[in-house]
Amino acid sequence: MRRIAVLGSTGSVGTQTLEIVRQNRDLQVTALAAGSNVELMEKQIREFRPAAAAMWSEEACRELRLRVADTGVRIGCGMEGLLEIAVMEEVEILVTAIVGMIGIRPTIAAIESGKSIALANKETLVAAGHIIMPLAGKCGVSILPVDSEHSAVFQSMNGENRSRISRILLTASGGPFRGRTRRELSTVQVEDALKHPNWAMGRKITIDSATMVNKGLEVMEAAWLFGVGLEKIEVVVHPQSIIHSMVEYADGGVMAQMGVPDMKLPIAYALFYPDRRPLEGKRLDFSQLSSLTFEKPDMEAFPGLRLAFAAARQGGSVPTVYNAANERAVSLFLERKIGFMQIPELIEASMAAHRRVDSPSVEEILQAERETYEFIRQVVN
Repeated sequence: MRRIAVLGSTGSVGTQTLEIVRQNRDLQVTALAAGSNVELMEKQIREFRPAAAAMWSEEACRELRLRVADTGVRIGCGMEGLLEIAVMEEVEILVTAIVGMIGIRPTIAAIESGKSIALANKETLVAAGHIIMPLAGKCGVSILPVDSEHSAVFQSMNGENRSRISRILLTASGGPFRGRTRRELSTVQVEDALKHPNWAMGRKITIDSATMVNKGLEVMEAAWLFGVGLEKIEVVVHPQSIIHSMVEYADGGVMAQMGVPDMKLPIAYALFYPDRRPLEGKRLDFSQLSSLTFEKPDMEAFPGLRLAFAAARQGGSVPTVYNAANERAVSLFLERKIGFMQIPELIEASMAAHRRVDSPSVEEILQAERETYEFIRQVVN
């Protein structure tokens, strides 16, 4: 029996993780955490009967306690609730599918408690990779990627000598606006940006895909996960989303992981590694694949990707600013307070205004986040 806790259980990755639990009786849900979706959390508690659950919102926490008072499930609140779940003795694997830098402290606590991490929270490594990766090594903890691209890289490295890696090739679908010019992107509306051609994801990550900021975050995450320099990481636009990423080795051989676009595959791979469990769903029909195409990303039309490489090269607290500025800018775009191309503009302005901290502590990371939010508030107002 593998006992798991899921942070972000009501989101896209969280709900798909629970679908995998339904199909595998040797997985047991020990704890669940979410933001404010009380109705769905109540359903999950009644179905999976975890020992504990937590809500980020205090109001949601109070409401959930009333709704599930008959179950005996402990209900925590805010960061304290997340940290309680992260260190529960019963938990073996912590699935970090929560959005934002609130995932950093629970991940650190879980690593220090010896839990394996199924990592779907990009911000953890983008902002705190210099803390997380050495700590995981010191504690002998596995960090298993859940993002489809990083899982593909991880799978393509199995059995290989990592010192012989020439390049990591992260594939990108190009999102809904592939091929458009910067001028054309200036008139994009929220509804347009939320129509991803291949993947079903949450609103924030769908916008990140449309701006290609998501791929920029993945570049930074990959550098930490696989211990390679930026010069060995490239982004390749692959509209069909069949090849999820590739690794090229010193002899010119390229290993690629392929499959239909389905997040349940990388989630299950992380939960059961090194085993592969049967999964329901579509399979590739190569007779129906007319072509697989590849192209370079347009960093003029999608400056968010260019800025990600710049933030990663500067390092220190700058990736935190990149991520925080994007989070706030995407929120403003979804609220229709700024235009689509103002998202990368705000990221660039925030990076330029920031005074870099070389090796930030968790407190300094969170301070940089707060300062970035305040900077954007002043600029937008």
